[in-house]
Amino acid sequence: MSLARLLSDQNSRLGKLKRLLEEELQLLTPSQIDGDALTRVAQQKRSLLDEVERMEVLRRQVQTRLGYADGLEGARAAAEEAGCLAAWEACLSATERTARLNDLVGEVLEMRTLHNQKMLAFIRQIAEKTLYDPSGRASRQSGRISTSA
Repeated sequence: MSLARLLSDQNSRLGKLKRLLEEELQLLTPSQIDGDALTRVAQQKRSLLDEVERMEVLRRQVQTRLGYADGLEGARAAAEEAGCLAAWEACLSATERTARLNDLVGEVLEMRTLHNQKMLAFIRQIAEKTLYDPSGRASRQSGRISTSA
């Protein structure tokens, strides 16, 4: 497979990954999350990330086989000599955009997790102040406010 074809395929996969990340972000923004849809997107994203990684390994192997150094400089030189520098730069740019979007999704997930933890702690705190005695009957609460602290 030519380097130009590898880059084109990789750029296509990165575009799909970007769309999945955008969908995931949309699924994380409402107060009520659609867990099934989020699971579906996560599975598709995992599969696509595996494909992107597989293609990147193949691209690096081709780069090495052609005698270019490892890393960005070798990749750039290989793309330039193969006449597909624009495709390489587009792929690199798409990778950077996708990484930033993935970071944003991670931050949203972290915020949601922290929010959920706070809500669970609040619910536990309320549950500990039960209004029922061990027999299940409502305990009598005095109408007075305790002034001892």
